[in-house]
Amino acid sequence: MHKTGDNKRVAGLLLGSWNSKGVMDISNSFGVPFDEDSKDNKVWFFDHDYLDNMYAMFKKVNSREKIVGWYHTGPKLNQNDIAINDLVRKYSGPNSVLVIIDAQLSQESGLPTKAYYAVEEVHDDGTPTSKTFEHVASEIGAEEAEEVGVEHLLRDIKDTTLGSLSQRITNQVSGLHGLSEQLNDIREYLDAVVGGKLPVNYSIIYMLQDIFNLLPDISGDSFIKSTYVSTNDQMLVVYLASLVRSVVSLHSLINNKIANRNSERVEKKKTIEFSRVNVRLAFAFAPSSSSRISDRWMDGWIGYTVALGSL
Repeated sequence: MHKTGDNKRVAGLLLGSWNSKGVMDISNSFGVPFDEDSKDNKVWFFDHDYLDNMYAMFKKVNSREKIVGWYHTGPKLNQNDIAINDLVRKYSGPNSVLVIIDAQLSQESGLPTKAYYAVEEVHDDGTPTSKTFEHVASEIGAEEAEEVGVEHLLRDIKDTTLGSLSQRITNQVSGLHGLSEQLNDIREYLDAVVGGKLPVNYSIIYMLQDIFNLLPDISGDSFIKSTYVSTNDQMLVVYLASLVRSVVSLHSLINNKIANRNSERVEKKKTIEFSRVNVRLAFAFAPSSSSRISDRWMDGWIGYTVALGSL
């Protein structure tokens, strides 16, 4: 997706197919030149010729991928989305889906996508029906071939670290923030149902009941005792692991000290042996006169004689 000019959002078409379970599988997409007037929502431009040419090329690559809907980078619904959706339905059929992609990641929790489809809204006062968007559940997944490819790539990665401490803490904070947002959504929904703003949906109520049934009973003494015991056992294992790691590190340090001392002794011994050999060679090639040896040669090798005398 790429935004040009003063456009506030990007739009394009979604390609995919329907599987045997009646679920729409969106597997590809392409952008379409799009422009709109920020002051007048009725003025917008969607390039039909570009759409036809791109879809013809995509169809040559994979004929099973059909136009199933469109997308834009909202990040929210706009008033002219209904009109654009009616245009896309000419290519996709009546079951056109709209996916809003949060390209700026303004939401810190949940998926960066939201899916909608157009429905006819009937009014009780007898006024003509109007079209509106209704939210539809969606998820992001990978095909089997993509999962196999990712597994092969992960095998080639030798660095198995999970990142720094700050990254792990940031991920945990983000996850807790997402959980808090979802709990707030549940509370707002229940408040709206109690206040009569929304009708009771028994499917949602049953799912919430299942969630509460899965929650553990933490008020009992047995649970508190087992939690303490489990925590103490885990801390004991961590403590023992730290002790073992310290002992191993200390043992490695001692071995390094011994190895360095032995290497220094070997180097010193080699130096002494080399000095002795040089002195022997010097005396071997020196004249036989003792006075000459003392005057001529001993002055040159005084360092070696001193070194040997100190041993």
